[in-house]
Amino acid sequence: MADKDKYNIVTILEAIEKIFQYSRQYSTADELYNCNRDFDASMMNFIVIGEMVARLSDEFTMENSHIDWHKIKGFRNILAHDYFGIDAEEVWDIIKKHLPKLKSDIEKISNI
Repeated sequence: MADKDKYNIVTILEAIEKIFQYSRQYSTADELYNCNRDFDASMMNFIVIGEMVARLSDEFTMENSHIDWHKIKGFRNILAHDYFGIDAEEVWDIIKKHLPKLKSDIEKISNI
C-alpha cells in the first residue's frame, strides 16, 4: 500500500472511531440529533471520511472494489451540500449498521 493511501486509511479509521465516540451515549437518532455538538461533530467526521476516500489511489480502490467507495463519497457530498436536509434516522442507521462493517473491512485490507 502506498504511503498516501495508508495515511488516508488511518485518517478514515480515526474518523470512524470519533463518530462512534460521539454517538456512543445515545440510544436513538433523535437523541444524537438533539445534541448539536455531537451530531455536528459526527457529520464533520463523515465529511472527513468522504474526503479521504476521494484521495485514495485508483489502484487501491480498484483492488478493494468490494467496498462501495462511490457511495461513501456520495454521502459526503450530501452532507456537505444539503446539510439541513439530512435525515437523522438515515445517519443513525449508517452509524449503527454500516460503519462497523466499513471499519472491519478497512482494517482487514490495510493490516492496521
